[in-house]
Amino acid sequence: MPTVLLVRHGRTTANSSGVLAGWTPGIGLDDTGRQQVARLGANLAELPIARIVSSPLQRCQETAAAILAARSGGEVLTDDRLGECRYGGWTGGKISELAKDPLWRTVQDHPSAVTFPPSDTFEHESLREMSARAVAAVRETDAAVQAEHGERALWVAVSHGDVIKAVLADALGMGLDGFQRIVAGPASVSAVQYTARRPFVLRLNESLGQLHDLVAAPPASGDATPGGVTGTATED
Repeated sequence: MPTVLLVRHGRTTANSSGVLAGWTPGIGLDDTGRQQVARLGANLAELPIARIVSSPLQRCQETAAAILAARSGGEVLTDDRLGECRYGGWTGGKISELAKDPLWRTVQDHPSAVTFPPSDTFEHESLREMSARAVAAVRETDAAVQAEHGERALWVAVSHGDVIKAVLADALGMGLDGFQRIVAGPASVSAVQYTARRPFVLRLNESLGQLHDLVAAPPASGDATPGGVTGTATED
């Protein structure tokens, strides 16, 4: 049962100006975002990370590069399935204006029913489609990491707020309609272990705490639970 660290990219100008960036090209980290991911890289530097996988979008690639820069060697792999939700006609819109669209209420209250409007410029999809591809990407990579590096391996997936929330909602067994209850802030870390029985969420929206306890200790017995004998990560 490897542990995946779900890392959201650092802050961008789109975040600070209230714009839904989506798959708009050229959206990179702002000064605050670069500071955030530098701190994040330092926090993760000593962890034995077996693999770093990222969304193809610039803001995530820059975040993944900062994590890698604090380490000695390695590479960043790219998986399009970790990319932002394809918001179609909403892409590039001001959040304050999108909030006036009747679809906004459905996004908040019943996201599993939402398909974003089409666009001549940007692809669109449903939140269900986004969730399905993201969960598949994380679970498949987790299995591959275990096969290559063993069940105590640690790896990183760098992605976007809605994508991470969808993966966490799946891991928590709450369904997509509960994903708006979850927060994944810029440069935050959430941690999940997938076991044969169920996933365990070990961290949620962590931005300040230490993460060294996520390195799995040797199990005390064959019936040991994730994160130690209590089944939860040790509090700092």
